[in-house]
Amino acid sequence: MSEDGLMIEAESLCKFYGPFAAVNEVSFSVPRRQVCAFLGPNGAGKSTTMKLLTGFLAPTRGTIRIAGHDMSSARIDGSRHIGYLPENGPLYEEMTPRGALAYLAGARGLSAAQKKDRTAFVVDKCNLEEVWNKPISKLSRGFRQRVGMAQALLHDPDVLILDEPTSGLDPNQLVGIRQLIKELGETKTVLLSTHILQEVEILCSRVILIDQGRIVFDDSIDQMGQREQMEEKFHSLTRFAAAV
Repeated sequence: MSEDGLMIEAESLCKFYGPFAAVNEVSFSVPRRQVCAFLGPNGAGKSTTMKLLTGFLAPTRGTIRIAGHDMSSARIDGSRHIGYLPENGPLYEEMTPRGALAYLAGARGLSAAQKKDRTAFVVDKCNLEEVWNKPISKLSRGFRQRVGMAQALLHDPDVLILDEPTSGLDPNQLVGIRQLIKELGETKTVLLSTHILQEVEILCSRVILIDQGRIVFDDSIDQMGQREQMEEKFHSLTRFAAAV
């Protein structure tokens, strides 16, 4: 971890596809014990930025550090600190949640004791008991999302990068995942992408807003205002304003 407690650091981050800039000169940092919303309209560069942060994509230029590890030269070390839930993330559909988490515990190098403790933790927190031995291919979208969350949490990472974590959840499941994210934010760094401004208002202390590959707002949730004001600010700062 860096000396100033920063767990996510992005400096002048760019990702080009030919002449198109999906991410253009993006810079921000997130400390430990902060739940930070990462917002933007569709196609703004949110998911691309998250993939860059996790090492899933390589930047065209710029620097990424996770827990002090430069992701260009020490990606494996940095990745050990990351739990990543991508939007509509792939799952081992032929496996059960039990089998998938056992496989991932082995891939993560967890000891037998760690595997037992962490599996018990994620099964409880993500409420997987009733589908523990069912094929993932047979699970509802909500349960599949909870299996994805369990995978992200299994190795007890310091940094959680969550892309639409509440997608597909029913109201009861939503309450549980919200509470879990709040609890995790007390000790970890959480970067949370969502289209639901209510989630931002409830869960986050800070908002980063990206539009057309560039950051257009980075401040506390108080500066975004209450939900109606938040919607107005979102519209005024993004390309929505140019479309109406």
